Amino acid sequence: MKPLNDIQTFLKRFDNFKDGEFRSLEVLSPTVMLVTLVGQDEARAFDWVSMKLEFNGVSDARLLDETKLSLLDMSDGISIINDGSSLAFGIGECYNVPSIKNSSCFIESSSIRQEEGTF
Repeated sequence: MKPLNDIQTFLKRFDNFKDGEFRSLEVLSPTVMLVTLVGQDEARAFDWVSMKLEFNGVSDARLLDETKLSLLDMSDGISIINDGSSLAFGIGECYNVPSIKNSSCFIESSSIRQEEGTF
């Protein structure tokens, strides 16, 4: 896995995972979580790819049961916001950390790493 440094370019490349799939959410330890998403990759002629996001230094989260992930409305995609002291990931179109914390599922962490996979 490699660090996710340019969040805006990453989100643009996958169109914020709009109409994608939220495949899995794993708690690896109290401070490490792994999310797997599927979306269309602009860099690959909009081919469908999976993307694993590993959140390290998790300080706050609202998680959904694995059985409910397929029911999530992904029409607005995801948001990732860097507020300078932490990174916040949430479902839907969010503009700041407080709005992400109102999301049905969110993770606040100190860093994010990514790994691309196949569909």
